[in-house]
Amino acid sequence: MRRALRREAPSIVALLADERDFTAMRPHRGLPCADHRAYLRQMDGLLRSLLSQGLFVTVTLFDPAQYAEYCADTGRDPGTAASRARYTAAVTATGPGVPYSGQPVRRLLAQLRHETDRQAAWDRATDVLTAAEARTGGGRELARRAFERASRALVALIETAGTGTHHVVCSVQQPHGAPLLAVLTTERTASGRIHLAEADALVFCTVLAAAAVSGGSAGIVVRSTVTGGRDEVRGWSLRDGWPQPLTEAEVFNAYCTDAATGEPVPPEPGVTYRSGRPLGPPPHG
Repeated sequence: MRRALRREAPSIVALLADERDFTAMRPHRGLPCADHRAYLRQMDGLLRSLLSQGLFVTVTLFDPAQYAEYCADTGRDPGTAASRARYTAAVTATGPGVPYSGQPVRRLLAQLRHETDRQAAWDRATDVLTAAEARTGGGRELARRAFERASRALVALIETAGTGTHHVVCSVQQPHGAPLLAVLTTERTASGRIHLAEADALVFCTVLAAAAVSGGSAGIVVRSTVTGGRDEVRGWSLRDGWPQPLTEAEVFNAYCTDAATGEPVPPEPGVTYRSGRPLGPPPHG
């Protein structure tokens, strides 16, 4: 009976994402593995064992710096398993989590990083929209109009890209802090149907709307997989809240320049750089 009831209780597992996080936790008691690679092997075995028992397992990221703050705020000993378990339960309630269905742990970590980045972009873009509403007195109507325009821009970008798989990236420069970044992978079939992850599309449109209301410098890149195995890259910049096409030279310069240093980087093999296509006039309102 207890085993049957156990299957009704979900399990939560927090993973240390990389060697740096693993090293940060090494001073604490309870980590028997000698290195991060061995740790991931053991965690992979643990996850498979839980899944084999018919349990629903959610995986989240274990952030050592956030954990230290949690222990300081709650007065808990950071070296105990009980403290780590309580922290894991706390972050899962508010942070990103990925259901475990047997995928390799490396793929699981990639999914978790994507979820973490997506939530961070959503939070920051929402803050920008809220600040713009307060500054202009436009209320929620300002954000609604900006989001609707961004949604139409996304559809226009995908329709213009044509049939195939497209990787769409929106980058918004901020006066303070790192750029806002939204990433979306979509597929447009020969019949015109568009397949995409709704959560990614929501974040993409929120980031694009935040750029429009804040007047921030924003660029959009669409990388499309075309027949023959080559990829085509096209680009746009945001002007007056609507994407305007870049020339082929501008796309090449943007894609082949290191964003951090400004230094040129070699063109990627198998990639053709194209000018952005016009999206038509922006919607009114």
